[in-house]
Amino acid sequence: MATLFPAMRRAARIRVTPSTVSTSEDSLPMAVTPTSADVKAGQASYTPISLRFYDAMVYGLTCPVFWKVPRRELLRLYRRNVSTEHLDIGVGSGYLLHHTPLPVGQRITLFDMNPHCLEYVSRRLGRHDVATCRGNVLEPFPLPQRSHDSAALNLMLHCVPGDFGYKGVAFDNAAACVRPGGTLFGSTVLSRGVPVTRRARLALNRLNAVKGFNNTEDSLADLDRELGKRFSEYKLTVHGCTALFEATVE
Repeated sequence: MATLFPAMRRAARIRVTPSTVSTSEDSLPMAVTPTSADVKAGQASYTPISLRFYDAMVYGLTCPVFWKVPRRELLRLYRRNVSTEHLDIGVGSGYLLHHTPLPVGQRITLFDMNPHCLEYVSRRLGRHDVATCRGNVLEPFPLPQRSHDSAALNLMLHCVPGDFGYKGVAFDNAAACVRPGGTLFGSTVLSRGVPVTRRARLALNRLNAVKGFNNTEDSLADLDRELGKRFSEYKLTVHGCTALFEATVE
C-alpha cells in the first residue's frame, strides 16, 4: 500500500460497519487501460527507507484514520486463516505475519514484485522457514500449484491497475497455489459502494493521481461478483471503505 507522501458460508455475507461521512463518487477520475508502467508504479513507493515507517503510517494512521479499518480486524483476519504452509502476496512490511502467533520454523512463502519488500520481510521473519519469489500478481506465479494451505492478498489489490474485471485474475493466480480446502483471504481499499469519508476521498484522489493506488473503479459489488465467479464459499465484510474477504479454494 502506498504512503500518502509523492468458518465460511455459501454466498457472500456482506456487513458494513458505520463510517461518519459518505461523499459523492462523482469527483473520482475514470480508470484507464492499465500499462506495465502502472503495475510497476503501484509498488514503486516501497523502498528500504519507506519500509521503516510503513507500520506506523499504514497500521497506525491510514488504516484506522482514513480507511476506518481497525488494525485488530486485520490481525484477526490473519490469525483466523494463516496455515502451516502459507503464501503471502504483496508482502509490504510483513507486519501482520510478524504479529501473528506462529510456531518457530513456520513455512512461509513471500511473493512480491518489489525486491526491497522481499528482503525486508525475510529478515523480519527470520525465525521462520521463509522462501521468496518475485513476480507479477497479474501473471501465473512461478510456484508449484496446490502447494500451500493458505494465501493472503492483503492491502494490495487497490495498488494493482485496472478494475476488478481485469485485476480479478490475481484471485486465479493465487488460488492456483492453494490446495483444495485451503483459504484465500485478504483486504483491499474500495472507492465505490462503501462509506468513504471526505478525508478518505481526498487521500484516494491523491494516491490515484500519483499511481500509488489504482482503485478509482473498485466497488464492493464488483469485488463480490469476482469472488462469486470463483468461489462457492466465501465471506465478505466491510469496515469503513476497506473490504475483508475469506474464500475456500475448491
